[in-house]
Amino acid sequence: MESSSSEVAERQSAVAENSEKKMAEDKPEHRDVGMHEAARREKLEKIRALGIDPWGTRFNDHMPIGSVRDREREIVTESADAEGRSEQHGPRVRVAGRLVLQRRKGKLIFADLQDWTGKIQLFIGKNQVGEENWELAQLLDLSDIVGADGELKKTRTGELTIFVEKLYFLTKSLLPPPEKHHGLTDPELRQRMRYLDLVHTEGVTERFLDRTRIVRSIRRTLDEQDFAEIEGPTLHSIAGGAAARPFHTHHNALDIPLFMRIALELHLKRLLVGGFERVYELGRVYRNEGISPKHNPEFTMLEVYQAYGDYESMMDLTEKIIIDALGACERPLRVQWGEQEIDFNPPFARRSYDDLFAEHTGIDPQDAAAVAALAESLGFETAGKHQDVIKNEVFEEKVEDALQGPIFVIDYPSSICPLTKRKANNPAIAERFELFVHGMEVANAYTELNDPDLQEELFLTQLQGQKEEDSMAKMDHDFVRALRHGMPPAGGLGIGIDRLVMLLTGSASIRDVILFPLLRPEGEP
Repeated sequence: MESSSSEVAERQSAVAENSEKKMAEDKPEHRDVGMHEAARREKLEKIRALGIDPWGTRFNDHMPIGSVRDREREIVTESADAEGRSEQHGPRVRVAGRLVLQRRKGKLIFADLQDWTGKIQLFIGKNQVGEENWELAQLLDLSDIVGADGELKKTRTGELTIFVEKLYFLTKSLLPPPEKHHGLTDPELRQRMRYLDLVHTEGVTERFLDRTRIVRSIRRTLDEQDFAEIEGPTLHSIAGGAAARPFHTHHNALDIPLFMRIALELHLKRLLVGGFERVYELGRVYRNEGISPKHNPEFTMLEVYQAYGDYESMMDLTEKIIIDALGACERPLRVQWGEQEIDFNPPFARRSYDDLFAEHTGIDPQDAAAVAALAESLGFETAGKHQDVIKNEVFEEKVEDALQGPIFVIDYPSSICPLTKRKANNPAIAERFELFVHGMEVANAYTELNDPDLQEELFLTQLQGQKEEDSMAKMDHDFVRALRHGMPPAGGLGIGIDRLVMLLTGSASIRDVILFPLLRPEGEP
C-alpha cells in the first residue's frame, strides 16, 4: 500500500530529527555537521516546493567534461567592432556532475562542476537563466549533483566556462564535504570513506581509472595471444596451490568445511589436462595473513598457463604485459616511484638465486654450516629445518629488499618449489623465477611439474610437519589423478595485480590502489 505524501514528509522529518539528535550527542564537530544537514534539508524542502524532484531523474545526452574541454578549439571570437568590443561564439553543450566550488557575486554565480573525466567552470547569471532557474540556483550547496545546458566560451581571464542557459537539479547532498584544507588527511579515513576520497582528493580517481586501464590492457595482451579467460571456483575443499593460511567457511547444505581460495593454480592446470592450451584467470584470492603497505588479505591475482612453454616463455610474457600496461596508461617506461626511478625498458635483468645470495651475503650458498650460522645470527630458528628452507629465510631477509629491479631472480632450490619442474642437468635447481621491483615480489613463474609420481612424492614431503590450519595440509588427490591423465609441458605465471598497479602508478601503499581495503570495524582501536 502506497504512503501519502504527508506520511512520507513526516517520516523524513523524523529521520532528520533523529539524525540531528544523534549528532548533537556526539563530538562538537558532529554537532556542526548536524547543523549543516538541517540547513540542507530545509533547502531540499524548498526544492520540492518548486515542483522539482531533489533526487533527480534520467538525464540524457550529457557529455563527459573532459570531452567538453576538448571542444575549446571550436570557440570563435568575432572581430572587434569600432568600440573595440568583440563577441565569442562556442558550441552548445550539456554536462552533469558534482559542485565542488561556488563563488557568488550578486546576481552571478561561478561554480566548478566535476565528473570523473575532469572539472569545468559554470557561469550562472540571473539574466541568462531566468527567474525560475535563478531561484533554484540559490538552493545549491557544495556536493550537490546538477546538470546544465549552455554555451562553451571563455571568460575575460581566459577561463574555459559553460555559460549556463538552463539548470537541472539531479541529487541533493545532505552532508557537507570535508573542510577544504583540513579534510581527508587521515589515510584510514580516506580508505574508509573512499567515496569522499575520490571526489575531494586530487589524483585519486585518475589512479583508479589507471588501474582499470592496466587490467583491461592485461586482458587485451593475453587475448591477442589466444589465451582463454576462465572463471574458477572461489570456494575450495582443499586449500592448495600456495603456502598460505586460508580463510575457513562452511557449506550448510553439504555440511562440509570449505576454504576461500588462496591461489588459482590447480584448477587452471586441470584445464591444461583437459585440452585448454592457453588459459588464464584474473580474480580474487584470500589469505588469512597480515596487513601492511604490501599486503591485503583479499587481493587480485593473474595466473596464466601456456602448454608447450616454460619459465623463459613466461619471462617474455611478463615483460610484454608490463610494457603494454604502461602504454595503456600513457606512461613512459621510466616510472617515478617515490624518490626512486624504475626503468622498465626490456629486457629485464636475469640473475640466478645462488649468485644473488653469494653477492649480498658474502657466503657460499652451498656451505650449509655458514648459511645456518648466518640465519641464527639473524634470529632464525634452524633446528629441524631443511638447509634450503634456512637458506631461503636468509635470502628473504638479506637479498630481496636490496633488489632494485625489475629483475628476474631465476633457478630456485628445487626443495622449496613443489610444483616446479627440475632442471634436466641439475635436479637440485627448479626452473622458477620471481620478478622483484624495489624489494617487492611482483610475479612468480615456473616450468610446471607434470610428472604425477614426483608431484605426489613432493606433496607428501611438504605435508610433513604442516599444521592443520595451514594451507596444503591435505593432499589434493584429484589434482594428482588429473596429472596421471597427462598434462603437457607448460609454463605458468602469477602476477599480483595490486602490487603491479602500485608500481606503475607510483603509489606508496597497496591500500592506495585497492578501492576498499580491509579495515577494522569503525570505532575500534
